[in-house]
Amino acid sequence: MRNVLITGATGGIGSSILKLFYNNNYNLCVTGTNIEKLNEIEVKYKGKVKCISCNLNDKLQIEKLVQQSNEYYGSTDILINNAGITKDNLFLRMKDEEWDDVINVNLNSNFKLTKQILKGMIKSRWGRVVNISSDAAKIGNAGQANYVASKSAIEGLTRTLANEVASRGITVNCVSPGFVETEILETINEKTLQNMVEKIPLGRMGRIDEIASAVYFLSSEESAYITGQVLHVNGGLTM
Repeated sequence: MRNVLITGATGGIGSSILKLFYNNNYNLCVTGTNIEKLNEIEVKYKGKVKCISCNLNDKLQIEKLVQQSNEYYGSTDILINNAGITKDNLFLRMKDEEWDDVINVNLNSNFKLTKQILKGMIKSRWGRVVNISSDAAKIGNAGQANYVASKSAIEGLTRTLANEVASRGITVNCVSPGFVETEILETINEKTLQNMVEKIPLGRMGRIDEIASAVYFLSSEESAYITGQVLHVNGGLTM
């Protein structure tokens, strides 16, 4: 059975990805920064999932994450780069630290972690890397210059990396969610939510399990001839 490493596993989409892989009997290491939620995952999955606390802003913690995951199940076959943060502000008001923090977690940590994990994939001549992007990268949401820049860069990185490692049996793809039912929607007023839904041709928000299913497919043998792609899961929001 394949070994899977999922970052940002304590969030809505991350937890759904974890559940789907767990139900299909994969070996799992998951990361996050919320110790309480990581402990809940350990209890829920009865010790069958290795939870590792990791601040992706810290290169040494990334290196330790790779070391601990290797000690747990050997090298990682499937890497899901799901972790991401937002620190929104209008461009002219955006502080340097708001820019730097989002770029570091959403983009730079992806580079550092993927670089470490790829070594094992190249050795085994098989691997799947799935990066979570966002439709914000295509729309250019106001107030999210840092987030949009990070996700746009992830999509470019995905295409370049896919080109470099394809000959080694490794595919690299993106899943780009649109508006999805997560906890963050609880902070948005009803009128704004309705306006968001009206922009979606399918007439509803996406579900976290629908995002997880796309990630699962791109991690499978069935997706072996798909690489360097951005799969938009958004109900037709962007076409």
